[in-house]
Amino acid sequence: MIIAIDGPSGAGKSTLGKMLAKEFGLLYLDTGAMYRAAALAVIKKGVSLEDREKVAEIAENAKIELVGEPDSMQVLLDGEDVSAEIRTPDVATAASVVSTISDVRKIMVDHQRAIGESAAKGCVLEGRDIGSVVFPNADIKFFLTAKPEARARRRFAEDQAKGRATSYEKTLDEINKRDERDVSRSDSPLTIPQNATVIDTSELELNDVFELMILKVKALAAGSTAG
Repeated sequence: MIIAIDGPSGAGKSTLGKMLAKEFGLLYLDTGAMYRAAALAVIKKGVSLEDREKVAEIAENAKIELVGEPDSMQVLLDGEDVSAEIRTPDVATAASVVSTISDVRKIMVDHQRAIGESAAKGCVLEGRDIGSVVFPNADIKFFLTAKPEARARRRFAEDQAKGRATSYEKTLDEINKRDERDVSRSDSPLTIPQNATVIDTSELELNDVFELMILKVKALAAGSTAG
């Protein structure tokens, strides 16, 4: 079973993706973490994000691994645990630039498909082009969205909890800029995939969204069994 979860930054994709993977015993793949790791590799090499050819070369040669259970997944870059390092605002901004480069996206999509297809029981993948590009024939597609202000509040609260110095205003500005880059890029822009279940999480509690998603997955499983 392949479950695709797409949506803008801060809509709850990562948290809910991990919860679903754990609930149904599936592999969890945070594609955003892969782009962040690639961006970090570029930053560590001191290469300009404008040098698209060099950025793609670094992304192709970087060894990016996601290991462990959904709740405690580690992101390894060339064997080094960079799980915390890739969550900084600077790396997030760099990742949103790196992800607009077509050659980088092709490298990542090939990698994501290989991981998803090799998963014994199936995989939950979340990102911005999973149901539209990576797995257009996914068994279930979700598109999670929320108002920018709601997403900024959540992201700001997360950063505060982790001791990161930022402000709500700055976080909202970053969310809006990220949205603009995601929807306007020429290669695989953020879009609602065909046949996706759209859930606006702005006014919903996390567990409410989770229950909606579980019902959808169980309904599909029941239908498959019946068939």
